[in-house]
Amino acid sequence: MLSPVLLLVALTLVALLLWPRVRDSVAWRATVTPLASIIGSGFLVVVPLLAGEFGGYAPWAMVLVVVVAYAIGAVIRFNIRHTEPLLAEAHAAPLVRRLDFLSDIALALSYVISVAFYLRLLASFALSSVPNSDRVADVLATVILAVIGGVGWFRGLHLLERLEQYSVSIKLAIIGALLVGWGVHDVTLGAGSPAIAVPDSVGPWRSFRFLAGVLIVVQGFETSRYLGDEYSAPVRIASMRRAQLIAGAIYVVFVGLTVPTYGLLGSDVDEIAVVRLAAHVAWILPAMLVLAALMSQFSAAVADTVGAGGLFYDTVGRSRGRGAKFGYLGVAGLGIVLIWTANVFEIVSFASRAFALYYGLQSLVAASAAWKTQVGVRRWLLVVACTLGGVGLFVAAAVAIPAD
Repeated sequence: MLSPVLLLVALTLVALLLWPRVRDSVAWRATVTPLASIIGSGFLVVVPLLAGEFGGYAPWAMVLVVVVAYAIGAVIRFNIRHTEPLLAEAHAAPLVRRLDFLSDIALALSYVISVAFYLRLLASFALSSVPNSDRVADVLATVILAVIGGVGWFRGLHLLERLEQYSVSIKLAIIGALLVGWGVHDVTLGAGSPAIAVPDSVGPWRSFRFLAGVLIVVQGFETSRYLGDEYSAPVRIASMRRAQLIAGAIYVVFVGLTVPTYGLLGSDVDEIAVVRLAAHVAWILPAMLVLAALMSQFSAAVADTVGAGGLFYDTVGRSRGRGAKFGYLGVAGLGIVLIWTANVFEIVSFASRAFALYYGLQSLVAASAAWKTQVGVRRWLLVVACTLGGVGLFVAAAVAIPAD
C-alpha cells in the first residue's frame, strides 16, 4: 500500500520542480549547481559510514558535519562579497591573490578527481549486474564525460544547467518520497528495530579524523563562487546559502530516519547497504534509490564540471579572453585520462584532502581580505576566526580518514 503512495509523492514533486515558474527562476537555477554537488555520491554512503562509526549517535555526528560545512560556506560567501572586489583590482592585495591562486589549484585537482570518480561510480552502479564489466564501465564513464565536455564546449553553462535541473529534480523527488516512506515506517514499525551500539574504537581523536573525511560528503557549495560569469554576487551568495540549508536538512533528516532501522542489516554492510535497507520500508524504494544514485552521480559530475569551468575563467580565461567552456573541455579530458590510467577508488582520498586544503586556503584568503576591508573589533574577530579555521582544516587535510 505504501509503494503506490511513494510513487505518487515522487511524481508530484518532479512535476512541481519542473514547473516552468520554478524551473526557469534565476534563484533556483543558481541554486541547482551547488545543491547537485552537495547531494552527490555521499547521500547513499553517509548512513553506513556514520552509523558504523557512531551507532545511534550518527544523527548528531551529521548535525556537526553540516554545521561545520555551513561555517566554511560562510567563509566562501565572505570571499564572494569582499575578496572578489579586491582581486578585480589589478595591483591590489598581492597576498590575497597568491593565496587565492593556490586554493584554486587545490580545487581544480579536486574537481578533476571528483568528476572522474562520480562518473566511474555511476557506470559501476549501472552495470552492477553485468559480470566482468570493469572495462565496459570505463568506456561508459568516458562516453558520458565526453558528452558533458562537448555540451559545455558547444552550448555552455545554460545547457549544462538544464541537464542538472532535470537530474536534480528527479533526485530530490525520490529523496522526498524516501523521507516520507521512512518516516511512516519509523512511526508504525520502527520502534522494535534492533538498536546499534557505538563501537569501542570510537574516541575523540579518531572521531575528529573520521569526521574530517566525512566533510567531503557535504562538499560542493563552493561551486557558487565560480559562477560569476553568469550570476551576480548577491545571487551566488543566496544560492549557496539556500543549497546548504536544503542539503543539510535532507542529510540530517535522512540519517535520523534511517539509523533506527539500521540494525536490521546485521553485519551485511557496504556502500549500497541503504538500498537493501530500503526494501524493509517499501518494495519500490530500492529501485527508486538506484535511480536516485544514478542521478546523483550525473548531477554532481555536471555541477563540478560547471564549477571547474567557472574556475578556469576566473583564474586564466578572463585575462586571456577565453570563456569557461575551455574549462569544461579541460576537466573532461583530464577526467578521461584519470579513468583509464588510475584506480579512482584508491585516489579519491586525495580529493578529500584536496578539498580540505582548498577550504583552509580560502579561510586564509578571507583572513587577509578581512584585514584589508574590515575595521575595529570585527576585523580582529574575523582575522582570528578565519586563521584558526584555516589551521584546523590544514590539520584535517593531513590526518583525515577518507570517507568515500
